[in-house]
Order: sequence, then C-alpha cells, then structure tokens
Amino acid sequence: MAERELNPVFARQGKTIFTVMSALATDYGAINLGQGFSDEDGPIAIREIAATALREGPNQYPPMTGLSVLRAAIAAHDLRFYGMDFDPECEVVVTSGATEALADSFMALIRPGDEAIIIEPAYDSYRPMLEALGAKVKTIRLSAPDFRLSEAMLADVFSEKTKLIVVNSPLNPAGRVFDLGELELIAASLARHDAYAVCDDVYEHLVFGERVHTPLYTLPKMRERCVRIGSAGKMFSLTGWKVGWVTGPEPLVRLVSNAHQFNTFTTSPALQLGVAYALENEMDFTLSLTRELQAKRDFLAKALTRTGFEVFSCEGTYFLTADSSKLTEESDHIFCKRLTREAGVAAIPFSSFYGQDEPSGLIRFAFCKGMDVLNEAANRLEKYFLSVVAR
Repeated sequence: MAERELNPVFARQGKTIFTVMSALATDYGAINLGQGFSDEDGPIAIREIAATALREGPNQYPPMTGLSVLRAAIAAHDLRFYGMDFDPECEVVVTSGATEALADSFMALIRPGDEAIIIEPAYDSYRPMLEALGAKVKTIRLSAPDFRLSEAMLADVFSEKTKLIVVNSPLNPAGRVFDLGELELIAASLARHDAYAVCDDVYEHLVFGERVHTPLYTLPKMRERCVRIGSAGKMFSLTGWKVGWVTGPEPLVRLVSNAHQFNTFTTSPALQLGVAYALENEMDFTLSLTRELQAKRDFLAKALTRTGFEVFSCEGTYFLTADSSKLTEESDHIFCKRLTREAGVAAIPFSSFYGQDEPSGLIRFAFCKGMDVLNEAANRLEKYFLSVVAR
C-alpha cells in the first residue's frame, strides 16, 4: 500500500466519542444519555407530508439552494421570531444537516493561514473542519461552573489575522445561553477586527426559564457579518432527517451556496417539504417541547444530585453538566465507561469538548428522552452508587 502522507487532520481522528459511547451502551444494554437524540419522533403530520411526497414524487434533484417553499418558510421563521428580514431567493440556503452547514460556512470564509476562534467547550466538529481548511484555530476556554465569556478572553485571541469566530448559543455541551452583554462584546470584537461570525444556533428554541436567545445577527451592524445555522432535527425531533440551513447577507450566503453545491449539492425534496410544513404549522410543538424538556431537566438534575453529582445550571440545549469529583478520582473517560458497563447508564466525558488541557471529572448527560427512560436511568444510578458506598 502507498505510504504517502494523507490529510493529517483526519488521519489522527479516531471515532467520535458519541460513536464510542453509543456502541458501548449497545454492548452493555445501557440507557444512552450520551448522544443527543430524542426517543420519540416529531409530529406525525410532518412525517405524513414527507411520506406522501416520497410516494408521489418527483424524487429528482430539487434546486441546489433548496425548495422555494422551504426557503420562504425559513425566512418567515426568522422574521416571526427575531424581526430579521431575509430574501429567500438569495439569503437562504438549505443543507443536509447543520454539520454540513457548518462545513459550507467554513469553506466559504476561511483561507489557509486565517485565524479562526472557537469557544470551548465546543462541538467536536469545529476544530477538525477548520484545521483541514488550513485555519489556525485559537480557543477561548470557558470554565465551570458559570461558563461565562469576558472581554479579556476575547481580547486575548482576536488579532488582525482573525477571520471568524464560531458562536454556539445555546452552547452545547455546557447549556449556557450567552446574554446581551456577552454578545455585545463579541460584536465589538468583530467590528474592531473586521471579522465574521458563524452562528451555530441549532438549539435556538431550547431555552429555559427567563433566559432569552438573542441571535448575534440582530445586534447593530452584525447582519452583514454573520451567517446563522438552523436545524429542523433539533426543532422537530427529527434528527435523522438531516435538514439544516444557513441564513445571512447575500454576499456571504452566495459563497456558502457555492461550497454547498460541491458537498451535498442538495437535500431530499420530500424531507424539505415536510420541514416547510413544520415551520409553517408545527412551531407549537417546538415551543411545547421546550417546556417538556425543562421538566425533564429538573427531574434528572435532582436525581443526579441525590446520587452525589454536583449539577451545574442549564439555561438551554438538552444537556446537563455534572461534576463527578465527589464520586470518583477516575478521569471522566474511564468513569463514563465504568458507568456504562456497571451502572447501565451511558454519558459523555466532558473533556471530549476541549482541544487540550481539558478538565476532567465533568460529565454530560442528555435529558431529551422519555420520562420512563429518565426514571429508569435515575433508578440505576442511585442503586449502583448505593451499592458502591455499601461495599
């Protein structure tokens, strides 16, 4: 076999931690509170629209940027919830999931040698995609328990070489929702350094209590500097459909579309029709889902606290962060694998969301599951740790 060097970024990548922990959960019959997918599919009406379109067709290539009815529905969504007016003909592009939307946005904006900023803990695809494009990745590291962003943190990483910052709010995995003050600091840095923001807003409607999600592009003079990513999978509990989108100013979205046409080119027309229907008719499901998830968050937080974890605040997403240091001196990776094998509950080691010098002892639990599943997980954990203490 040839021994020429391949792409070093992907050559050093192993299986994602989500794949590893989900496979381990299957092997041991564990409840999977690791990977963030719902136990229940979204509204049947959405699926029926897609099923009818699949049967009746056409099932040929739709327009590269997405069906016009879906692009119009996405633009109407942003206008309804944020008062932002985008032209569906040239300022919206439909992608095969939010991860493709991220890749397209990075490809559109990054040149080799540019600096890109990510905020850690971070979704694990950001760094390898940016590095594969030749970007130098600089990081802002947020710390538990509050995971707050400061002006000093931004000043430390922004430079004349900064091309973009990735802003994920609500933040996976920490559950933070950046407040207006933090967003204003980001906006000021972008203007000062003539940089852009890729806004990963896939959890935009999963915000709890009195917290409010404010998209960065709604701040003064930020519309021209932001591309914003949305996800039907997160909104309507249809993660397997992989339908996402990008909205933003025409000059940027045009380049995102150019990258998109050489990645997936387009997305299933039947699924696009289903999502268009959902955005127009099923947003009540999304908003009620947030209320249900808040109750599940509170249930799991109490159960984890009883077990001995220290549970941090969760303002958004469907993930809880818990400190296991009172329960074990093991690393988070070893501890999560032991929980899966012995307690029958799988979670994600938090250090997976950092590039280096990662914290250990923090665990991410997903609560986007049925109450019966969460209750069984709570029972297993309490029983397991009671038996450990007894020994």
